[in-house]
Amino acid sequence: MNRKNPNRRNNFTEKSPMNTLKLWALCLCLTLVTPIYAQEDDHDDHDEQETAGQHEGEADDHDEGDEEEEEGGAVDISVEQQRMAGIVVELLKARSLAAEISAPGEVKLNAYLTRKVSPRITAQIMQRHVRLGEQVTAGQPMVTLSSVEMAEAQGALQVAEREWRRVESLGKSTVSERRYTEAQVAQQQARSRVSAYGMTAGQITALLAGNKGSADGTFQLLAPQAGTVIRDEFVEGEYVEPGRELFEISDESKIWVEANLTPEEALGVKTDSRARVRVGETWFEGRVIQAHHVLDETTRTLAIRIEVANPDEQLHPGLFVDTRIVGSDLADVIAVPEDAVLRSADGDWAVFIEEAPGKFESLEVEVIRTLNGLAVIEGVPVGTRVVTQGAFFVQSEIAKSGFDIHGH
Repeated sequence: MNRKNPNRRNNFTEKSPMNTLKLWALCLCLTLVTPIYAQEDDHDDHDEQETAGQHEGEADDHDEGDEEEEEGGAVDISVEQQRMAGIVVELLKARSLAAEISAPGEVKLNAYLTRKVSPRITAQIMQRHVRLGEQVTAGQPMVTLSSVEMAEAQGALQVAEREWRRVESLGKSTVSERRYTEAQVAQQQARSRVSAYGMTAGQITALLAGNKGSADGTFQLLAPQAGTVIRDEFVEGEYVEPGRELFEISDESKIWVEANLTPEEALGVKTDSRARVRVGETWFEGRVIQAHHVLDETTRTLAIRIEVANPDEQLHPGLFVDTRIVGSDLADVIAVPEDAVLRSADGDWAVFIEEAPGKFESLEVEVIRTLNGLAVIEGVPVGTRVVTQGAFFVQSEIAKSGFDIHGH
């Protein structure tokens, strides 16, 4: 190769300095250009960050505006819409209300007009004279009993009675003072014994006169009062012990209803306060006659006793009823219909006020109590225009507008 081109090596050597110079010039250019591009990139990034910050600030401003708008919670309802929805707006005024307390109750027997019929000695039931559900009058025979103890007492009475009559006819001038006294006391004790065993004064008189039977131990239990036979759990021929309940008679023309009130509610109830009792759709008028003085151990309530006229005997013991008792009057209170107070989304009570013609918003209130379909409230001043009818429609319109139904 060297022979064919002997100058080739020398040519490369001569051109090398030129090539080296070009290479260094290229590196210098790259070095100078790179910072310029870096500065432009930094500047672009900064511009993008500022632009993003502006957008975020605008978004925040927009959100704050929306929040302020939502907090208003107002909605416009036209006059035509108000008419179609039946919206009624009234000016709030203070008023006096007769507090009516609502409470569950139970019908009870009137214990003052109820009597039980029981034997006082061991006896056998010979004959029944009345049945369950019958109306009886005072002194009417209810059952005939037979007793060995009564037979002995009847015989002793007859003997003592004859002895006393004989001694009495002789007089104290003939018989000694002691004999006279003994005969008199024996007669009195014998009469008291048969009376204690269950014979009435009329039955004793008839026995001693010999008009009705002899000392055979039979006697009748009589109705102690007028009323309805509400219990007669026995059979004829049964032997019964003293105190065994054979009949229960009750005058149901006046019945008791016991309403269960909290101690706080009971404080506002007085004797002779008016009361009402509802069974189904029927109301019965009554009055408070008594209040228990001991709380129920289970319910921790106090029983208020109401006396109710029951001429047609529609009320029966054991029946559960609703009661309304008129308590102490409430003066200068703010009250609206119960339907005008609704629950908001967070569970608080709220009413709807007209802050300007056709412009409605919700206002949170506190419900103190309900009386006769009215809600006694606090948190809204006198003179406020409040929706008393159609509150549900207003609530729905506020909800549709995207507002939180809650007074802020």
